[in-house]
Order: sequence, then structure tokens, then C-alpha cells
Amino acid sequence: MKRLLNTLYITRHGAHISKEGMTIVVFADGERLLQIPVLTISGVVCFGGVSCTPPAMELCSEHGVIITFLSESGRFLGRVVGPVHGNVLLRREQYRIADDEARSAEIARMFIIGKICNSRQVLMRGARDRKDPQVIDDLKAASRRLIQTARHIKQGTPADELLGKEGDSAKTYFASFNNLITSQHQEFRFTIRSRRPPLDCVNAMLSFVYTLLSHDATAALESVGLDPFVGFFHKDRPGRPGLALDLMEEFRSLLADRIVISLINLQQVNPKGFITTESGSVKMDDDTRTSVISAYQKRKHEEIRHPFLNENIPIGLLVHAQALLLARYIRGDLDKYPPFFWK
Repeated sequence: MKRLLNTLYITRHGAHISKEGMTIVVFADGERLLQIPVLTISGVVCFGGVSCTPPAMELCSEHGVIITFLSESGRFLGRVVGPVHGNVLLRREQYRIADDEARSAEIARMFIIGKICNSRQVLMRGARDRKDPQVIDDLKAASRRLIQTARHIKQGTPADELLGKEGDSAKTYFASFNNLITSQHQEFRFTIRSRRPPLDCVNAMLSFVYTLLSHDATAALESVGLDPFVGFFHKDRPGRPGLALDLMEEFRSLLADRIVISLINLQQVNPKGFITTESGSVKMDDDTRTSVISAYQKRKHEEIRHPFLNENIPIGLLVHAQALLLARYIRGDLDKYPPFFWK
């Protein structure tokens, strides 16, 4: 289980990955930076100008280590994956469900309900930490709207309305997001969620951590034999890991958003660590990106109680646990897919 928590992130421009025996070695500017046994890691994520030799790719593929290549800002470029594992019957059933609007909508509802409920928990915890009565009232009002939406979806929102309901809940949540920021208000002021490209420091960090989470969700689905590119809520689009995006919905606020909020509030990121390009896109510099990755990895090792499994597990294994539960549901071992609810 520990192996699943160990993802190697390489952020140094010009770094080079090679193979020595059963280890992978990272070089940069003629210097050996790291040598690590392939059996101790579950994935390698390369940012920017990082290269990898074919033997290193072969070694990783043989041992189920996914190599992902991203741009410096975290945009997905490509992935090296070994042979597909898992029961072909499981994937065939996944494809059948994806082609059935009613069945795929049933699973999509669970993903969205989990996302909304966990987003509400983030707002409620933020309300407990604030002293301004107006801010507290605003956060509680947004929380009430979210739970009302979740209840409406649970009652059986039609498939063609799910996207709209999810969008409304996201607008409600992000409209209150700035109230969660308690320090560096001016430098990290959040007004609206902007994705492609991120137009401020907060959005740059959110998009970056979502990319890290997407990598983990993809690896989790691969590990249980599901196809990460065939989703139930996020429909097919070339190159988009639809099911990975479905699975990570439950963890966006709990894992990604709370990391960004903590980094800002604890002043572990500095506004000088962000660069605005000519196009208006905001990017992190190397030191800031390293700080965000470090916080993400640290958070993954913290333990949390899984309400369905009724046991404590590291936060980094939550996506793996949910991928396993999803596979069990698709196989018919569970009556419903149980989303993760943070308490």
C-alpha cells in the first residue's frame, strides 16, 4: 500500500531519466540527482523539459509505473503506460454502462453528490474558522444552497439536467471561495474560476493541483482494471481521461482546494513566485511549484476515516479505494457506488 503513495515528481528543466539495473536515475547538468528502485514508486510525473530513455520507459512499464509528461504549467502532454491489466469483462461492462444513459447517469449522480457534499464541508469548516459575522453568514448560506442541490440530485435529477446542476453548485461554491482566504487577501484575491488559462495566482495553483489529482485518479483506475478514458459524467472526448475526471470530483475540494487555501493562509507561497505571461496566463515559478508538490505529497500521507470501509487510510489512497469500490459496483458486487463523504 505504501508504494501507491510514492509518486516521483521531476520539475527541474533539462533533467534526464535513465535506467541502472532495477533502478531509475535522474541526472541534470551532469549531476546525479536521484537513484531510486523502481519497485518503490507508483508513478513518475515530469514537468517541462524532462527526457527519458527507452530502457527507463521499458523498466517502468514492466512494473506498472506510469510516466506522465506535463508542461511547466501542468498541462497534460502525454503518458507512457505498460500493458493493460484487469479483467476484460470488467471493461466491457464499463463500456456498456457508458453507452446506457440511465445507468451512466446513476453513477454520475453519485460522483456529483459526493463533490457537492465535500465542497459544503470545506465551506462549513471555513465558517468555523472565521470571526466576521457577515463572512460566516455568507459561507453558511452557500452551504445550505449546496445541500439543497445535492438533495435534489439524489431524488433523481434527469440525466440532461445533471451538468447544469453540477455547474450551479460549482458557481455557488467558488462564489464563496474568497471567504476561505484569511491572509494575503490582496495578493491572492479570488473572484472567479478560470481554467484555460488560469488568470490569477489562486487559479494557477488550483489547476496545477487538479492535474496532480488527475494523474493519481488515472493510475488508480488503471490499477483496478478500468479504462480511465471512458467516463459516465465526463463523456468521451479524444485525449480526455473522462472516468479519472469523474472519480476525482469527490476529492477536488477535500484534497486540492484545501491544500491551496492552506498554502495561502499559512503564507507558504509568495505572490512573487508567480509569473504573468504576455497572454495573461499566470504560472508558478520552480520554487513555488516545488512547494505545492511538497504540500500535496505531505497531505496524501495524512490518515482519514473512510465511512464506507470503516477504517483509517492515508488520504493518498482514497482515490484507489474509490476506484476499487467503483470496480466492485460495475462487476455487480455492490448495489450502488458509494461516494466518499468527508466528515
